[in-house]
Amino acid sequence: MREDSLLAAHKARFAPWLVEPMLRNRATYMKVAVAAALINIFALVSSLFTMTVYDRIVPNEGSSSLIGLSIGLVFVIIFDFVLRLLRVYFVDIAGANIDHDVGETLFSQLLALRLDQKRGSTGTLTGLMRELETLRDFFASVTLTAIIDVPFIIVTLAVIAMLGGVLVVLPLAMIPVVIGAGLLATPSLDRLSSRSLGDGLVKQSVLVEAIGSLETVKAIGAGPMLSRRWQSALVSHSESSLGQRLAAAIPMTVANSASTIAYCGIIIVGVGLLRSNTITTGALLACSILCGRALAPLAQIATLLSRLSATRVAYRQISALMETPTEGPEGDALHPARLEGAIELRNVGFRYPGAPERALDSVTLGIKPGERVGFLGRVGSGKSTLARLVLGLYEPEEGVVMIDGIDVRQYAPAQLRALIGSAMQDNVLIAGSVRQNICLDRAAVDQDEMIRAAEISGTHRFMGQIANGYDLRLADRGDGLSGGQRQSIAIARALAGGPQVLIFDEPSSAMDAQTEADLIARLKPEVAGKTMILITHRTSLLALVDRIVILDGGKIVADGPRDAVLQRLARGKAA
Repeated sequence: MREDSLLAAHKARFAPWLVEPMLRNRATYMKVAVAAALINIFALVSSLFTMTVYDRIVPNEGSSSLIGLSIGLVFVIIFDFVLRLLRVYFVDIAGANIDHDVGETLFSQLLALRLDQKRGSTGTLTGLMRELETLRDFFASVTLTAIIDVPFIIVTLAVIAMLGGVLVVLPLAMIPVVIGAGLLATPSLDRLSSRSLGDGLVKQSVLVEAIGSLETVKAIGAGPMLSRRWQSALVSHSESSLGQRLAAAIPMTVANSASTIAYCGIIIVGVGLLRSNTITTGALLACSILCGRALAPLAQIATLLSRLSATRVAYRQISALMETPTEGPEGDALHPARLEGAIELRNVGFRYPGAPERALDSVTLGIKPGERVGFLGRVGSGKSTLARLVLGLYEPEEGVVMIDGIDVRQYAPAQLRALIGSAMQDNVLIAGSVRQNICLDRAAVDQDEMIRAAEISGTHRFMGQIANGYDLRLADRGDGLSGGQRQSIAIARALAGGPQVLIFDEPSSAMDAQTEADLIARLKPEVAGKTMILITHRTSLLALVDRIVILDGGKIVADGPRDAVLQRLARGKAA
């Protein structure tokens, strides 16, 4: 029901994420329209100047009149120059504003995507963001200029008709030829543009995967395999792009040829009219100049039609992303100032998209405020999945996950996660300084709080020995640091601000025994009185919890006080 209502809301208006920013810049567009109109009017002046010179000045040797006309033409040229610069400036201003607004909306949509609705790899999504430039250029500049210039074709043809009479038939006959060529090429362009975009996204995906995991690729010898994928993607993308460019060149070439035919036709027919004294020499020259002016917007239309296919494909892709359901409730979300820490799962079932079996199956569990619970189980038993559901990263297929008696789907996701300190299994760090990775621009985390959290996690020990300290710039995902150091920073990030709810997923898997023992000793007073979910395979970390839950096959198979469950496990192993 929720997805249907979201889809209906988006379809009620055509691409509101694109149209609304354009409407906000309509004042700028009006300035562009006025400048374009004056430019097109000034374009008539040169042809009229030529006609006047040949018909009036040359026969009468009117040098003084020529000087006056020349001075007037200089002013027109200056105004035309200024107006053309202003048009480019205003179009770029509008384009930059639209690019900013639409880009911000699209990025926010990307961050708010429900993970179970995410489609495509990281490289594919990155490529889609790049397609935003195609939309911006089409709707903000190319289209605007062409639409404004097209009506002046009629004005220019009217002037040709007044000056040369029957000569207007020649450029007029070329108009349907140019438009027809563009329309005939459109189906092929649509097909080739779609294929080219798909091939480009595949190429982007391989590139992002290789760069993002370069160390692993080298270590495991995956270079040849990725090289073959890259070469295959290159060949496929080159072929589709070549076909797209050739198909796009057809209407543009037809437009250029039509312009040449019309121009030459006017000269040929005009000579006959000139001999019969139907038109003057100046009128013939003026008509030949105006012919090019009349058909120039048609060349823009031909270009526009060729780019329309690529834009249509990009729009469909981005629109699909914009229509993907996002996190959070449909109505007003709850923004809690703090959490008590009561967590409850009622008959929760969950299956990852495309997975054959459930990760969690009919799980019912309650955690009291301030209770510290350790989760044990084999790989794939559902421990990390349970943590993700508590964080609201995924929605359960059935049942409900509640924090403080409220369904987590009713909370504003960002606000909820800001009140939960989480250190997930991947320990991904963000490109930037260590300080930024711990503080995350949170107002509540000042320098003293950052150092306090870093001392507890053990980060302060090795940061104090580095020249740049907390201002050390990290590469993507924290490359350059050891696994234990990355874990330490991730734990400091989770502890900063003193959240009431903590979620740790294998927090010491990359640490040696002594470092882990020191961490446990520092964590004990910190986690006292706080709700904690601890996922681990290491029994030493269980000193931090007072209750243990064992999962197997997505179901709870044991739940009780820590010592009682550990004794039961010991007896089971002994047996």
